[in-house]
Amino acid sequence: MDSVSNNEIENSASYGKNPSKIKFQYEDDDEQVVQDETVTESSNLEVDEDISMCDPTTAAAVDDSMVGGDKTSADYYFDSYSHFGIHEEMLKDVVRTKTYQNVIYKNSFLFKDKVVLDVGAGTGILSLFCAKVGAKHVYAIECSSMADMAQEIVKLNGFSDVITVIKGKVEEIDLPVPQVDIIISEWMGYFLLYENMLDTVLYARDKWLVLSSSMDEEIAQVKDGLVLPDKASLCLTAIEDADYKEDKIEFWNSVYGFDMSCIRKQAMMEPIVDTVDQNQIVTNCQLLKTMDISKMTSGDASFTAPFKLIAERDDYIHALVAYFDVSFTKCHKLLGFSTGPKSRSTHWKQTVLYLEDVITVCQGEAVVGSMTVAPNKKNPRDVDIMLKYSVDGKHCCVSRTQYYRMR
Repeated sequence: MDSVSNNEIENSASYGKNPSKIKFQYEDDDEQVVQDETVTESSNLEVDEDISMCDPTTAAAVDDSMVGGDKTSADYYFDSYSHFGIHEEMLKDVVRTKTYQNVIYKNSFLFKDKVVLDVGAGTGILSLFCAKVGAKHVYAIECSSMADMAQEIVKLNGFSDVITVIKGKVEEIDLPVPQVDIIISEWMGYFLLYENMLDTVLYARDKWLVLSSSMDEEIAQVKDGLVLPDKASLCLTAIEDADYKEDKIEFWNSVYGFDMSCIRKQAMMEPIVDTVDQNQIVTNCQLLKTMDISKMTSGDASFTAPFKLIAERDDYIHALVAYFDVSFTKCHKLLGFSTGPKSRSTHWKQTVLYLEDVITVCQGEAVVGSMTVAPNKKNPRDVDIMLKYSVDGKHCCVSRTQYYRMR
């Protein structure tokens, strides 16, 4: 396996940057909650090889025959948001919804008399928050049939003169105004990038967000408006998870006496979204990638990042776990939240990637490797993940490449 060398890792200025403790607020009583996760700069680590995701020449990469054929999440994406159940789950996610409410209510000076674009408005809750603090006008774009409900909700709450609900795809609609001052969106999916709604936010930013009025050509290329949230980070850790792996993965080896191991192969390639007990964590937490939504391009969401996870105790490792943090850095006071296993739970939970190997580690030993992330070529709303890892320890020496697809 062509893994990342230790020299490459150690020579990087920010390699091994562990998530720092930051204080996020999302409670009504302004209680400060210390998170062990991060919203810092990207590790910006480079990998020599240019890896093409899902190369057909690579054995059992993410062949469609292994992961369910042509039927993908894109077939159901917008329809799924037509049902109230998914909106109920998101609205009841206190960490998520109260953070956005606090960002808007505690920073009303940012929204007062401003034109706001709500991308993927759903029920219109973010638009309502903005209208309540004095936004000049809010354009709420929603592609699913929930747009009809949002229109009714706006009317019921007396904001019809301030909020305009537009039903359609961001890429296909026209706004009644040439530009907006603020773009707000809750675009994050599982594993941060699942469903690829980030691309839609970036499209809206490039098309409608107000430009700087500076005469300096270089400065004028920087958007003067706000994108909220403006930072998002993806992090990684490793866990012991023998019982659940046995139940979800090894189960297929013998089902009532029959060999169904062909399904096990598929199960291994599909990350599981679930809540991880922080007591299962075996290693440090590693920052993989930070994205600045106000400046990044669509291509920046495809990346390869090295990692080095150091065991904090003697234990076994059955899976790697990914989670994300988001932050609103333009507020008067830093606000944001983490979806990590050491933080208050959210509807995003964590993303578990089971390993073929059961890794035995002693305290201080490292799992070294790289993770490559890219939208699936056939369905960009799905995410392809290639994981390379190696261990050279007292009880375990292993080197492997695994492929996953979130769908």
